[in-house]
Amino acid sequence: MSISARLPVFPWDRLEPYKAAAAAHPDGVVDLSVGTPVDPVPEVVRQALTAAADSPGYPLTYGTKALREAAAGYLRQWHGVTGADPAHILPLIGSKELVAWLPTLLDLGEGDQVGFPHLAYPTYEIGALLTRAQAVTYDDPVADLDPARVRLLWLNSPSNPTGRVLAAAELRRIVAWAREHGVLVVADECYIELGWEGAEPVSVLHPDVCGDDHQGLVAVHSLSKRSNFAGYRGAFLTGDPAVVAELLAVRKHAGMIVPQPVQAAMTAALGDRAHAVEQKQRYARRRAALRDAFRAAGFRIEHSEASLYLWATRGEPCWDTVGDLAKLGVLVAPGEFYGPAGAQFVRIAFTATDERVAAAVARLG
Repeated sequence: MSISARLPVFPWDRLEPYKAAAAAHPDGVVDLSVGTPVDPVPEVVRQALTAAADSPGYPLTYGTKALREAAAGYLRQWHGVTGADPAHILPLIGSKELVAWLPTLLDLGEGDQVGFPHLAYPTYEIGALLTRAQAVTYDDPVADLDPARVRLLWLNSPSNPTGRVLAAAELRRIVAWAREHGVLVVADECYIELGWEGAEPVSVLHPDVCGDDHQGLVAVHSLSKRSNFAGYRGAFLTGDPAVVAELLAVRKHAGMIVPQPVQAAMTAALGDRAHAVEQKQRYARRRAALRDAFRAAGFRIEHSEASLYLWATRGEPCWDTVGDLAKLGVLVAPGEFYGPAGAQFVRIAFTATDERVAAAVARLG
C-alpha cells in the first residue's frame, strides 16, 4: 500500500465547493477558514531577510548561534522558561513539518501509540499514520490513555481549534503522569502569545509546570502567527537535551534545514517584541467584532479564550452551517475536520483583513 493510500482525503479539498459558492457573492468571499496571516511581514523581518540574501553556502541544521540565543532569550524573557538553553534549540521548517514527521524521526511504528486531544489539529494523526503507529485521542490523557503503549503524547495549549487553555496545574498533573510512565510529552505552543481571556497561556517548560527540569518534555514554537511568518516557514523546538540531540542527528542526515536567510529573519523576529504586540492588537479588534456578530446571529461560542479562532455552533451539522454561511459569502472551517466531537461546530478564524472582517459583520447582521 502506498503512503498516500494510508492517509485520509486532505480536509481542505472538501471545502472547495463551499469556497466557490462563497466567492460568488457580489462583494467577494470573506475567508475565515484556514487562518493564514494576511497582514504585512514586519519591516524588521524583511530587512533581516534581505541583508542575508547573499548566502551561497549550506546553512546549519542546528541553526546559527545568534538564532539559538534569540530563541532561548525569547523563551526566558516572554514565557518564563528560566531553563531555556541555546544549546537545546533546534530550528524547524515550519511547525507542521515537525508535527507530521516527529513519530517517524523518533522511530515509532506498529504497536506504538501517539496520543492527541479528541479535538485537534489533523496533522497529529497524520504523523502517526505516516509511520504506521496507532493514533489515539483523549479528553484527559491520564484517565483515557494506556501508558504502556503511548510513546508520544501531544499537548496543544492554546488549542487549535477550540482555543482552550490548559492551566499550569493541569499541565503539571499530566507531566507528572507522563514522567512516571516514561511517555514523551510534546507541547504544540504555536498560539501561546494569543491569550484573550482568563489566565495567560503557560509553556510546558515553565518551572511552575516542570520544576525547571525539561527531561521528557519538548515544546514547539512557531513564528507564523506572532510575526506573519507563515510564508517563510520558520519555527523551533526545545526541551529534553537527549531528545533534541537525537532529532538533530537524524535531521542532519535527512536534509531538514532552515535556509540561512530565513534563520536570519527568525533571529530578528524573536528579538523584536513591538511588532508582535501590534499584531496581537489587530487580532484582538477582529476577534471582538466577529465574536459579537456571530453571537448576535444565533451562534454559541465555546472556549475560544485564546488562539486565532472562535469555536462556534448553532446546534446543527457543521456542513449545514458551512453551507449557509457560504451563501453569505463567508467561508468557515467545519468542526468535523478536527475530530468527530466537532460535528456540530465550525472554526472561525479572525485572520482576515479589517475590511473583510467588517464585510462579514455586515453580512451576518
